[in-house]
Amino acid sequence: MAEQQSHEKKANMLWGGRFTGGLDPLMVAYNESIYFDKNMYRQDILGSIAFARANCKAGVISQDEFSRIEAGLREVEKEWEAGTFKIVPGADEDIHTANERRLGEIIGKDVAGKLHTGRSRNEQVVTDMRMWLRDELRKIEQHLVSFLTVTAARAERELDLVMPGYTHLQRAQPIRWSHWMLSYGLVFASDLERLREVIKRVNRSPLGCGALAGNPFGIDRDMMAKELGFDGLLWNSMGAVADRDFVAETLHSASCAWPTPTRRAAA
Repeated sequence: MAEQQSHEKKANMLWGGRFTGGLDPLMVAYNESIYFDKNMYRQDILGSIAFARANCKAGVISQDEFSRIEAGLREVEKEWEAGTFKIVPGADEDIHTANERRLGEIIGKDVAGKLHTGRSRNEQVVTDMRMWLRDELRKIEQHLVSFLTVTAARAERELDLVMPGYTHLQRAQPIRWSHWMLSYGLVFASDLERLREVIKRVNRSPLGCGALAGNPFGIDRDMMAKELGFDGLLWNSMGAVADRDFVAETLHSASCAWPTPTRRAAA
């Protein structure tokens, strides 16, 4: 039997509980998500600032503590934007731990440690996911709007152009160029309509729901939702932190839209 290696437990690791030894490095690497969820750095920082502001309003932290936390998080954001943020392997399990570690280095752990007061990682993760997904979907929305605008303009401008229509790779009937263009345009319009419906359901705030049973300090959820650009709140705390249906719905919407550009490219 291979000799089992002993590993030192790191003080800043989220997992370990009562165990004195650390995780096997293979398990640490397997559990890390920092190398892809770092894309949510901005959403994580904005969510933390909004939560700290709400804690300040509720009297959980002082105005001075909030100001230091906000200024520190803005510095962390600048490092990400400049490409100078240093990920610490084994310590920065995900974007949340990475940002909090760096905040503690900038403003001191005594104040940085108060950032997470009353907040669960459950609500933090899903808040970041919803914000990031909303922002990315809105980029796609703008691309679709631009494409449809150009398509409609071309179809109107070139109304009298005639081309052969094909079926089974054989020329079948004469059709207008505009008719061919709009055959794709109308499908993309349906994709856009579907996408906007998805955005409506994605853009609901779970922040303030806690781990599963709400926040004990009575923080202002509406204020946080408004600051973060959400259209409204998710009302059931257990469902808000557990559900990932918005991810599945986004993937379904994408799968419906994908054949259209594929068919267009092959035409």
